[in-house]
Amino acid sequence: MKKILVVTDNLPDQINGVVTTYKNLESCAVLDDYNIVYLSPRQFPYVSCPGYPEVKLALPRKMAKTLEAIPADYYHIATEGPVGLWARAYLTKRGINYNTSYHTRFPEGLHKLLKIPPQLTWRYIRWFHKHSGRCLTTTQTVKEQLEQHGLNNVVTWTRGVDREIFNPQPQKHRQLTTLLCVSRVSAEKSLEDFCRLQIPNTKKILVGDGPQLGYLRQHYPDVIFTGFKVGHELAEYYQQADVFVFPSSWDTFGIVMLEAIACGTPVAAYPVPGPQDVVECGVNGYLDRDLSVAVVRALKLDRDLVYSSSLHWTWQSCWEIFRDNLVRPR
Repeated sequence: MKKILVVTDNLPDQINGVVTTYKNLESCAVLDDYNIVYLSPRQFPYVSCPGYPEVKLALPRKMAKTLEAIPADYYHIATEGPVGLWARAYLTKRGINYNTSYHTRFPEGLHKLLKIPPQLTWRYIRWFHKHSGRCLTTTQTVKEQLEQHGLNNVVTWTRGVDREIFNPQPQKHRQLTTLLCVSRVSAEKSLEDFCRLQIPNTKKILVGDGPQLGYLRQHYPDVIFTGFKVGHELAEYYQQADVFVFPSSWDTFGIVMLEAIACGTPVAAYPVPGPQDVVECGVNGYLDRDLSVAVVRALKLDRDLVYSSSLHWTWQSCWEIFRDNLVRPR
């Protein structure tokens, strides 16, 4: 089997869009005689980022020895953190070709979290990806944004959904309309925009965990906080919700939106990259700068039509784009 080494700053058991993407590619890859293996913070000393424990900061001092111990047919750097950075240095210095991917809108996120000027982060993003054979990103909107900032090696890379888990089910009778948000609970996700929604005869459920959870629980007692949920238990929240609310302006995509529409639940979101590439207004959701307006409009949509709109999003298509853009190391 041909081996693909994916270099990532995420731990394999983390719950986020990056980990979900590569985990779902594994089964498709095996059918094509490829094997995906990982180089992650787990192979090095690492600590959790203060105030943001989901982010792992590794010290990959023996990167050369580690990479040489796992020779691969193809190399893909998934993230721009310490592990990705040191792997990039090793591969670039030795003239070994590799691909990269752009999963997260760091310039916008770091500006919101740490007030770092976006132009500084964009300078790093351009430098990090400039030697990549292909820089894979989630949508046409993000591709155009990267190209506007000077990258000319960008490929649009779709996403999929696990239909064995996420599918429509009969809704239970209830008195209140259910608004659902599924997210990592952190400041850059703009979850307070969801928590502040005041729409009559509705209840709000937030599924997820993260550094902002304690704050939100204290300040928004009318919201039901469930913590992390996965698999069929998570799917049931989507299936029983009337509208899925996606308040983030930071994500490049948002796989949770695909999971929602695959369950027949329409999406309400802002008109920003990610939602602009998933939400078909009047079909599977609505976009509006006023989330309340988007929610009220989405409530009127046909759930069968919402589900049908999800069918072209597949992990097989995601894998084929990834596979067809691999570059030979030499």
